[in-house]
Amino acid sequence: MKPLILFGSGKIAEVLLYFFQNHSDRKIIACTVDRDHLLSSEWHGLPLVAFDEVEQQYPPTEYDMFVALGYQEMNSLRANTCARARALGYTLASYVHPDSGLPTDCIYGDNCFIMNQVHIHPRVQIGNNVFIWSGSMIGHHSSIGDNCWLTSCANVSGVVTMGKNCFLAVNATVAHGITIGDNCFIGANALVVKTTQPSEAYLAENTKPFRLNSHQFLRMSRFAEL
Repeated sequence: MKPLILFGSGKIAEVLLYFFQNHSDRKIIACTVDRDHLLSSEWHGLPLVAFDEVEQQYPPTEYDMFVALGYQEMNSLRANTCARARALGYTLASYVHPDSGLPTDCIYGDNCFIMNQVHIHPRVQIGNNVFIWSGSMIGHHSSIGDNCWLTSCANVSGVVTMGKNCFLAVNATVAHGITIGDNCFIGANALVVKTTQPSEAYLAENTKPFRLNSHQFLRMSRFAEL
């Protein structure tokens, strides 16, 4: 198994670095970023090199890569970086936490990140470059398109077809048997019960402050009896 080069030096890269170093047998040797973001020669004790030089210093015949970027531009920044790495000849690794509970029949692509304590049913297919955070649920016979991002506790019911480059925020829920178009944004606590068109956004209204303040509410409620 080849050692890894990690693309990124931000918060998402720090999360991936933690998991690779503490819950994986894949060893990260160095990190890379685009030259415009190269602010130092090392990052967390690892060599940090410009992407336009990474092929010469860490050739793809000897190293694999993982692209640890966020969901900027509806995941297209990460997707485009994956394409650039593949074009150089790198194999993109995936990370599946050993405590993920992933079914043995789950099919997933390259550059996927599947965290611990997810809830993925049998007969699920996951595309390339999909990030699934802890607490997320994907129901049976569903498929998740390339470059999607499921934040913690996002819920995808069974027999759902999700297009490419979608984002599901915390506690977003997709109902059974529908299709989510490409590039859809489903916000925190939003519930989607019908098939969507591409590039739609679904937002749940923010909770409004109650008419009583916290002290008044506790005095008037049963919580005050606890």
